[in-house]
Amino acid sequence: MQELTHWINGKHVKGTSGRFADVYNPATGEVQAKVPLASRSELDAAVADAARAQAAWGATNPQRRGRVMMAMVGLINRDMDKLAEALSREHGKTLPDARGDVQRGLEVIEYCINAAQMLKGEFTDSAGPGIDMYSMRQPLGVVAGITPFNFPAMIPLWKLGPGLSCGNAFILKPSERDPSVPLMLAELFKEAGLPDGVLQVVNGDKESVDAILDNETIQAVGFVGSTPIAQYIYGRGCTNGKRVQCFGGAKNHMIIMPDADMDQAADALVGAGYGAAGERCMAISVAVPVGDKTADALIERLVPRIEKLKVGPYTAGNDIDYGPVVTAAAKQNILRLVQSGVDQGAKLVVDGRDFKLQGYENGYFVGPHLFDNVTTDMDIYKTEIFGPVLSTVRAKSYEEAIGLAMDHEYGNGTAIFTRDGDAARDFASRINIGMVGINVPIPVPLAYHTFGGWKKSGFGDLNQHGPDAFRFYTRTKTVTSRWPSGLKEGGEFHFKAMD
Repeated sequence: MQELTHWINGKHVKGTSGRFADVYNPATGEVQAKVPLASRSELDAAVADAARAQAAWGATNPQRRGRVMMAMVGLINRDMDKLAEALSREHGKTLPDARGDVQRGLEVIEYCINAAQMLKGEFTDSAGPGIDMYSMRQPLGVVAGITPFNFPAMIPLWKLGPGLSCGNAFILKPSERDPSVPLMLAELFKEAGLPDGVLQVVNGDKESVDAILDNETIQAVGFVGSTPIAQYIYGRGCTNGKRVQCFGGAKNHMIIMPDADMDQAADALVGAGYGAAGERCMAISVAVPVGDKTADALIERLVPRIEKLKVGPYTAGNDIDYGPVVTAAAKQNILRLVQSGVDQGAKLVVDGRDFKLQGYENGYFVGPHLFDNVTTDMDIYKTEIFGPVLSTVRAKSYEEAIGLAMDHEYGNGTAIFTRDGDAARDFASRINIGMVGINVPIPVPLAYHTFGGWKKSGFGDLNQHGPDAFRFYTRTKTVTSRWPSGLKEGGEFHFKAMD
């Protein structure tokens, strides 16, 4: 069985804690590797080495740091299929989904090629008599990222690209469920020219997380995961004086107005609700048709589309729509919530509870589910299920529909499908949610904008990627300067002799 490693000072290093976690193949349920779980002392040693490497890297011209990102783009493109295959093997995503995972991370690395432009400060000439004023963006020092299982390429790259191109050293603690791709990315960064020690990949569990939050050298921490853990990391990190950004759970609503193209809306819901087995924070998990006529028309179109979804292992190629969920525990939790929906009175229109895949009976496959007549007091409405489950909440009016999304504790993403420009503009203006789609089901911003939710979906005042990332990974220093005048009356220069 393969034993994975940490990545320390530019090479693979075996763990010394004696603790390991199993890495499963979600399609078969078999253990395919073991990953070491770092102790606090291992984490602290990696941080100390990173701090030593950071001084020279932080002093490197930002244009030269951008060239590392440029080289990284070519290497990721070269190894796209290799990265996607490794990602699918550990996570369970289809190969097209895995390539998309890598691609969306790659786009942030492309954006970071422009680091020199993003790090330019401001300048004011003659702010006062003989006084100039300017600002500098300087690296924080050592920063850290704690990244989730559901996007093992994209989220690490969202963190690493800006963090490194700003001149910081980076400690990456990836998910122990699918750690191979982050280790592969570390190898590529070395090949791209990143100095040894500037990127350390330390595998671990809560002990490593707490060590990151308590380590005085680490100046900033970025996290993506569930809301309870986001709140924990944000609170402990801030208490310890760190800059922290945490992104948590979601319950994304899609409102379908009576004038919407119902076929377009149904196609969008199937892709956004069931793609990647629903294991993404931007998945649409709540459909809100306005009016019973709209709801009936929508359900009529959804059912045959959902029933035709093909579920299987990534090795089946492009012939499947989604694969297994990541662990047996995740599967059990999804089915538990589905049963709670039935028990609490929702109508289970498409029932995937008995889904079995011949030859993969021990895999973590979950069939697609569609609920109708869901109410706001039900667990399936309040809880992020993180699986292939779509709930339909019928609204009597636009105001009721928008109120559902606004009143929910999560505020990651939302969408509206309509032909009415006034409704769309009103929705975009009023909604208290961070990312909004208008006839777009998964409104993930491109790399040069910022990604982040509101309410209990996001903690901290700066978002991921885009300009916010360069603000997060730097601190601003403002300089006010005045030089003694060498001018005499009549405009002649006079310079004092230097000893």
